[in-house]
Amino acid sequence: PTAILIVSHDGDYASALLNFFLFVLITPLFSQSIMKSMHLSEALGQAGEAIGRLERLLEYKPLSQPEKPEKPTAFDVCYDHVSFSYPDATQKAVDGISFSIPQGKKVALVGASGGGKTTIARLLPRFWDADEGEIRISHVNIKHIAPEDLMQHVSFVFQNPHFLKTTLRENLKYGNPEAREEEINRALDLAQCREIIDRLPEGLNTKIGTEGTYLSGGERQRIALARAILKNAPIIVLDEATAYADPENEHLIQQALRELTAGKTVLTIAHRLSSITDADRILVIDKGRIVEQGTHEELLKQNGIYKTMWNEYQQSVSWTIGKEVHHA
Repeated sequence: PTAILIVSHDGDYASALLNFFLFVLITPLFSQSIMKSMHLSEALGQAGEAIGRLERLLEYKPLSQPEKPEKPTAFDVCYDHVSFSYPDATQKAVDGISFSIPQGKKVALVGASGGGKTTIARLLPRFWDADEGEIRISHVNIKHIAPEDLMQHVSFVFQNPHFLKTTLRENLKYGNPEAREEEINRALDLAQCREIIDRLPEGLNTKIGTEGTYLSGGERQRIALARAILKNAPIIVLDEATAYADPENEHLIQQALRELTAGKTVLTIAHRLSSITDADRILVIDKGRIVEQGTHEELLKQNGIYKTMWNEYQQSVSWTIGKEVHHA
C-alpha cells in the first residue's frame, strides 16, 4: 500500500519500486537486530541477577565453631526467647519465642503460610543461627555442639526432599554410611517403599535424577522417610512431610511417620491438621510469635485461631469427600 501511495503521488515508478525492494530487504535485518538486542538485554539481566545472588551468598558469615564442643546427655529441646531476622528484612521472622519439647514428646507448629513455622524448625539443625536467645538440647546450647554431632542427633524431612544424583542406595545411606543391607531393607519396609524399589529397573542401584529415574512427590517423601528411619536420630524435624502427597501416598506416609517418630523428640509443621491431633502440644504461630498453645482439645475450647483453622479444615475435607462421591 505504501508503494502505491508513492507512485500515485509523484508517478516515478522506477524510484518507487527501488524503494519498495530496499525496504523489503532491509526491514527483516532491522527486526532481527532488534530481537537480538532484546535477547541480549534479557541475558545480561539474568547474568546480573545470578552474580548478585552469588555475591550475597559469599557475604554470609560461616557458622561459628565451638572451641570446646559439648555433647548433650539427653534429647529434650528448649527454645529460650529466640528471635531471628533474614538479611535486609524489616520484620522479624521469629520474634521472642519460648517453648520446650520433653524427650520423646511431639510438638506441632500450625498457622498461616509465612508466619515463621519453617524458620523456627530450621533453626534447630542450625540452618541459620538465632539473632537473640538460644536453642538448647539437654541444657547445651546448639552453638556449643560440634556440627557433625548436631547432624547426628537431628533428622529432618521436608516437603521437597532433595536427593543426590547418584544411586538410591547411596542416597539412603547418606545419614548412615555404615548401614548394613538388612537395615536398609528394614527402613524401606517401614517407610512403605517396597513397591517403589520393586518397580525400578535396577532396584536400589537405580540412579536418581537427570541420568536415571525421576520419582513422584509422594515417592520422594517416602524415600526421604526411609533415609531418616535408617539414620535413627533421636530428634526429628518434620516440615509439611505430607503436603503434596495424594490420598494413597498420604496414608502410607502417615504409617511411615509413626514408625519414624516412635519414642523420638519431634518438632513438626502441620499442613493437614488431622495429622497432629495427637501431638503433646500444639503451637499456633502468627508473625513469628506464639499466639496460642495447648493440646488439640484445649485449643478447640479456646475458640480462637486454632478452632477457626480446624473448622475451615473440616469444611475443606467435607468438600473434597463430596466431590469424590459426586464424581464416583
